[in-house]
Amino acid sequence: MEKRWVENNHSDKTAIDRLAGELNVNAVVASLLIKRGIHTFDQARDFFRPSILHLHDPFLMKDMELAINRINKAITHNERILIYGDYDVDGTTSVALTYTFFKTQYDHLDFYIPDRYKEGYGISTAGIDFAKEHGFSLIIALDCGIKANDKVAYANSLGIDFIICDHHLPGDTVPDAIAVLDPKQKDCEYPYDELSGCGIGFKLVQAYCQFHQIDMDTILPLLDLVAVSIASDIVPLTGENRTLAYFGLQQLNSNPRPGFKALMNIAATKTDLSINEIVFAIGPRINAAGRIDDAKHAVNLLIAKDEQTAFDFCEIVDSKNTERREFDQSITLSALQLIEENFDLHQKKSTVLFDASWHKGVIGIVASRLIEKHYKPTIILTESNGLAAGSARSVNGFDIYEAISACSDLLIQYGGHKYAAGLTMQIDQIPAFQEKFEEIVAASIHDDSLQAEIAIECEMNLAEFSTKTYAVLKQFAPFGPGNMKPIFISSNVQLASPAQLVGKQNNNHLKFSVVQQGSYAFDCIAFGLGNLKDKLVPGIPFDICYTIEENTWREKTSIQLNIKDIRIQS
Repeated sequence: MEKRWVENNHSDKTAIDRLAGELNVNAVVASLLIKRGIHTFDQARDFFRPSILHLHDPFLMKDMELAINRINKAITHNERILIYGDYDVDGTTSVALTYTFFKTQYDHLDFYIPDRYKEGYGISTAGIDFAKEHGFSLIIALDCGIKANDKVAYANSLGIDFIICDHHLPGDTVPDAIAVLDPKQKDCEYPYDELSGCGIGFKLVQAYCQFHQIDMDTILPLLDLVAVSIASDIVPLTGENRTLAYFGLQQLNSNPRPGFKALMNIAATKTDLSINEIVFAIGPRINAAGRIDDAKHAVNLLIAKDEQTAFDFCEIVDSKNTERREFDQSITLSALQLIEENFDLHQKKSTVLFDASWHKGVIGIVASRLIEKHYKPTIILTESNGLAAGSARSVNGFDIYEAISACSDLLIQYGGHKYAAGLTMQIDQIPAFQEKFEEIVAASIHDDSLQAEIAIECEMNLAEFSTKTYAVLKQFAPFGPGNMKPIFISSNVQLASPAQLVGKQNNNHLKFSVVQQGSYAFDCIAFGLGNLKDKLVPGIPFDICYTIEENTWREKTSIQLNIKDIRIQS
């Protein structure tokens, strides 16, 4: 798939030169900082040296005092408290964090994760009935509940109170809970509104500690859970999230809880775990428990106090991940074949597919896979409990949640974000939905959004690159949305060594080295670009866009350019 190279060239040269001088860095580094909203020495210091002191006062969040007062009352009167969370990574880490902490303060509590297939997303009637049957009078809901008006009303009728801790967009009205903690509420003045669900749970715990004068150091080990939630839920790595992720990664890499230690061992991750390793190695395994079987296995893994217990639950979770991969591969192939055989789909600006046999737990993954091949807003539907249940994924610049909202008259339920959403409808409504959704997408999507793009931060002259520059670039981590690993462009490079096909399975990757005028040779790896091998000819200049990374081979570490795309000059 051909990609657009989009260069961000909006930085002020005067501002770049001034900041470069203040920080004693080169113009490339100064430009990257300015593009992240960093214009002064003090801002740069805070960016490069995150501090726990940068965390906001949790009581700035609307209803936080009400939430803490209700928890205090429950503990004082020996009420049973149920920690309730969604079945994905954000939900299970939220539950693990909140349960782990409050279990150190109070014994009369338990946790509940709804069954993806029997109960669906969010707060369920079955979950509330469970609470009533087992004598719980307070439910703390995490990573869900902001739109559960009817469910909270039902709980109220049974004498069960709710504290909602969510980070999704509220509807026109919020549930009639004792407290609703969600910084996305219009009347919430909390300074940062992009926390993960687990991040909201951490703020609740932080507030409790602040109220009871419990040392903050006692809850810092919980930040490994927050870091995993931030990475897996793909929330912006800016502001408070960056601080939480920074210290969470430190915890993961220095003293991980037994559950994470077991996951890191079974996934054979490198010792210096990054956001990227969490996204591709840790998160999917945690997710697989809820996708394939029961997310309670994931929570039990994350709250395990000893290595043996963690190992036992890790084996269960990993086996479910193996099943998940098999479903993922087979359904992706099936969906791609449907597209290949249907000419009309090639002409549309959206993809909406339904097959009753597809496994509900992986349809979101499949939607993402299809976008890699056919770059357009995609919804994958399957049958669940007599209804069509779907997962939606979007492309750059298109709000798929808004497009789905415009089809609400055809839907039973929907929710999500700009780039990912879930929905249910009657099966007989699928054709009408496909037609209406396509009309909305076709009328509103910009042509540029139908072509994958590579966001390039700035041009790099390879001759000016130094080890000092790379040392500073490393300090931009942790990387993620809002603070992506910088992609550079270098023009008129030439081969310093011939391009070679590599790759264990399909030999679809390229390995070569390049030079630019005045530079030394840089080793390069280009994943998935094997088709360009014959076009890379010695003496013929070409342009590259790339990230810079360290590559360790046989205990030797060197700088390597990770090539994202190549343009051969005509």
